[in-house]
Amino acid sequence: MAIATLDDVLPPGRAQKYAVGAYDFMSPTMMLGIIDAAEETRTPVILQFPDGACMEDLEIFAPAMVAAAKKASVPVVIHLDHGKSIEACKRCLDAGFSSIMIDSSTQPYDENVRITKEVVALCKPLGIPVEAELGHVGQGKDYDPDNYQYTDPKEAAAFVEATGISALAVAIGNAHGVYRGKPRINYPVLEETAKLVSIPLVLHGGSGISDEDFKKIIKMGVSKINIFTELAQEAGARLKAIENEKLDVFSATEAIRAGFKARTLQKIRLFETKSI
Repeated sequence: MAIATLDDVLPPGRAQKYAVGAYDFMSPTMMLGIIDAAEETRTPVILQFPDGACMEDLEIFAPAMVAAAKKASVPVVIHLDHGKSIEACKRCLDAGFSSIMIDSSTQPYDENVRITKEVVALCKPLGIPVEAELGHVGQGKDYDPDNYQYTDPKEAAAFVEATGISALAVAIGNAHGVYRGKPRINYPVLEETAKLVSIPLVLHGGSGISDEDFKKIIKMGVSKINIFTELAQEAGARLKAIENEKLDVFSATEAIRAGFKARTLQKIRLFETKSI
């Protein structure tokens, strides 16, 4: 099957009130577990490659991602997660990615607009959709809902209009990684943003948010949800369950792939992802 883009898989989700999971990975074994789950459920999936330490090996990972996406019988998006620079975005485009996120959310609003517009101008002629972030989704270890940089709904509408992005990551009380305390979703911010912004909305830091919150968030307009920590935790638990005398590279690889598949399956069902 041809590699999919965010524009292929997200608009149906927003229209029909379901979400597509976007799953980060750091090894081919993890990636295959994610695709296993998508194949079993016949649903689209977004493979996310994070901009960070793994970028050193981008040119090694990318061919495997492209090959896996082409081999799959379901739509697979190859997405750069939290691109930190225009150069990182260019490298991923050259490597065959079908979707790009540029994250300049820590910059002043005008600078965020400028950088995002430049990436959109780079990607649009190639038919590559762009995700960007407004407000700032921080780390769970620093989570403090009383001192949080929420997305401003009116600013979000202006940002989308000014940049021409295809998906907007919102800051509504979510955070990356393991939360310090219980996540507190700001539903009024999400509701107002969804009214003013017609493109698909994205939730980062999905691991640790309750099933009830997920269902409500999706019904209100979020159609892409990022997950990694819970996948890693599931794989870790399966590794710990292997008896020491049976733990070797083969059993470890099997446990990691199975763990990523199992938790991805759980999220696909929770998000009510539909085949397209």
